Amino acid sequence: MLRCCYYLLAMICLMGIVLPETAEGQSVPAKDSSYLVVRNIIVTGNKKTRTTVIMREISTVPGDTIYYRDLAETLEERRKQLLNTSLFLNVTANVKNWNGDQADLVFEVWERWYTFAYPIFKLADRNFNQWWVEKKHSLSRVNIGVSGTQENLTGRNDALNAALQFGYTQRFALQYNLPYIDKHFRHGMGIIASYKRNREVNDSTSDNKQQFFRKDEFLRQVYLVGLSYSYRRAINTRHQVFVNYNYERVADSVAILNPNYLGKGRTKISYLDIAYRLTYIKADSWVYPLKGVSILAEVGKRGIGPWNDISDVHFRLNMAKYWQLRPKTFGALGIRSMAKFSNDQPYINQQALGYSDDYLRGLEYYVIDGTSFAIFKSTLRQELLSFKIKLPVVPKKFNTVPVRIFAKAFGDAGYAYNKYPGNSFLNNRFLYTGGIGLDMVSFYDTCLRIEYSFNQLGQKGLFLHTSIDM
Repeated sequence: MLRCCYYLLAMICLMGIVLPETAEGQSVPAKDSSYLVVRNIIVTGNKKTRTTVIMREISTVPGDTIYYRDLAETLEERRKQLLNTSLFLNVTANVKNWNGDQADLVFEVWERWYTFAYPIFKLADRNFNQWWVEKKHSLSRVNIGVSGTQENLTGRNDALNAALQFGYTQRFALQYNLPYIDKHFRHGMGIIASYKRNREVNDSTSDNKQQFFRKDEFLRQVYLVGLSYSYRRAINTRHQVFVNYNYERVADSVAILNPNYLGKGRTKISYLDIAYRLTYIKADSWVYPLKGVSILAEVGKRGIGPWNDISDVHFRLNMAKYWQLRPKTFGALGIRSMAKFSNDQPYINQQALGYSDDYLRGLEYYVIDGTSFAIFKSTLRQELLSFKIKLPVVPKKFNTVPVRIFAKAFGDAGYAYNKYPGNSFLNNRFLYTGGIGLDMVSFYDTCLRIEYSFNQLGQKGLFLHTSIDM
């Protein structure tokens, strides 16, 4: 939850580019020179990260020609590309060692802290407001445990994650991602394994509210084993293939209460899930973008061969466009959408609006089940403050915490289709919400959103979130 805004704040911290810097006794080339030829790419400051990994992200090589009119923009773009790897707190770019129309490009990086071990305190409910208001902030609905992350394990931007969790959901998970397995830095792989179990199950929905069934025994157990493959030839585009095996088992009482929970009154299912995903991100930040574009397109098939207790073909499209309208004023438009075929799916495969990041701001208390949905989002942001906090008793490299605060106004619209809506009053109809709020962002991917929202039902409220809204 606390990883949503590192890229933006890493870019905020010490944003300057020095152009051009000369070695002692050297002079800057005359302005009548129209271009420079890159003689060398020099990287300094990296102790853990392999230089070859950094060079792969720069996308400029010795021998390239850069026109002076494009020099500042080119270096800033390369600097942001390095920050978007999530490997560095800050990056500076410079031009040094002039010799005629030739010079070196020098990138100095400040590596972030890569080893984390921290306690888990995570709400079991979909958002803070549902837990605080509807569930009376019950501590029985909190997950606790310990999580460990070793990022940049071998210096190749690879990550090993492990979690041991107790409380509402008992869970164990182990995951490893290696983005580069070849000498050309294009192919990657990943592996994941997890197990979780619950004494309480969201077994149905009524009036667009989740209904829960609880017993002292464990009612639900879920196993997942998966592999992933990635291909990234250029900087902004990534292709990924996911293959996951899923097994789920519930107590007899769950199937009796809702025979469609797993479908056909079953108490256990298994299915193979294969998906292809294309992501394209060209933005100033890959985590909290203010300028640029982001696209995610996915097609997948659940249910293959003998592992087909759940069967669907699904398509997902998420897109967002970000603009700078004026100094410190930014606009954003986005869409999140999903379509599943067929429309006859068990309850656990009908999560549409209100789950994960697929929700309308102002409808956080509701879920809208279905097999297809679309959400349109718009946000206008105005930067109010940008400052840094000095932390005592912290190494100098990490003791400066940059903070930015944005005021915003927003409006959302959406629609979710369900072939069997039951007593839902929000399905199969046009929905709209709006509001105002504050975003507070800092490094290490932290983001806090405070929003006052309203919806078409005439309801208003203050909502708290810890992830980006679009």
